[in-house]
Amino acid sequence: MERLKIAIQKSGRLHDDSIKLLKEAGISINNGKDQLKAPATNFALEVYYLRNGDIPKYLQDGVVDLAIIGENLLIEKGNHIESVERLKFSKCRVCIAVPKGTEYNGLQDLENKRIATSYPNTLRSFLDNNNINADIHVINGSVEIAPNIGLSEAICDIVSSGSTLFKNNLKEVETLLKSEAVLAVSPKLDQSNETFQELLFRLRGVLRAREHKYVLMNVQQANLQEVLSLLPGMKSPTVLPLAESGWVSVHTVIEEKRFWPMIEKLKSAGAEGILVSSIEKMFL
Repeated sequence: MERLKIAIQKSGRLHDDSIKLLKEAGISINNGKDQLKAPATNFALEVYYLRNGDIPKYLQDGVVDLAIIGENLLIEKGNHIESVERLKFSKCRVCIAVPKGTEYNGLQDLENKRIATSYPNTLRSFLDNNNINADIHVINGSVEIAPNIGLSEAICDIVSSGSTLFKNNLKEVETLLKSEAVLAVSPKLDQSNETFQELLFRLRGVLRAREHKYVLMNVQQANLQEVLSLLPGMKSPTVLPLAESGWVSVHTVIEEKRFWPMIEKLKSAGAEGILVSSIEKMFL
């Protein structure tokens, strides 16, 4: 198969989560310290370790075929580069924040204010869409300090936990967009490429498994239909007889977010000995 080139963040949490995803997809990477690129040993893939802000340009020019990148950066610099899969990690939001002591009653309070940001395109689009005129100051890094040194009255930056804003005495007032890691593709990549399709198949199997749980439970035969009516399995649950007469074992796959709301209902319907297990890969 033709070897594809994929870019990931050089270091940081997004880097770690990206490497973990590839490894769970069965791809082994020889990534020695300070390497800028490394080939996979068991798949036709070469990994490029790049600065986050450089990745959209590399995609646009076709230097790399794919990238695992924050959606927020793709929107800011991506020039309409397509993403083909949401990866469910590195979640954050792009927000406007002001000093805690500042009274804020709505977007009109940003009129003619100075706003410091590393996301000028995203911010400008948001302000234009809301008919707000503001003075945008572009800063690369440490945006949160801008109000404290008198450079701006507000900031626009990515926020995950909000702890950095808290430490700098800032409060969120507007959310421009919500973001997570995505798999982005170069406009020069033929998406019918066999290697690309195989990679996408593997990644989707891993991502689907992360969101589902394998559930086993024991149910009296008399309660079986009521229990089955609660289960939203992939097709239909597996029902196996137990050694004890009148009892069966029910096996199914459930989205984790749906399992917890129904656990008490399952118990009330007669399910006992409920076991929940992680799934390593899941293909439909």
